[in-house]
Amino acid sequence: MPQMAPISWLTLFFVFSITLMIFNIKNYYCFFYQSSNSSQNINIKQFKMNWKW
Repeated sequence: MPQMAPISWLTLFFVFSITLMIFNIKNYYCFFYQSSNSSQNINIKQFKMNWKW
């Protein structure tokens, strides 16, 4: 809408930017990595595929 004043565009930009930053920070800190023990890493099986073209 070109009738909107520039201050409204600036306010909208800040609102959406802050919302995006809060959403990203929330998602970053709500994800927990599972710690892997060395005993679990020993049981990994390697599967090798031989491609024949």
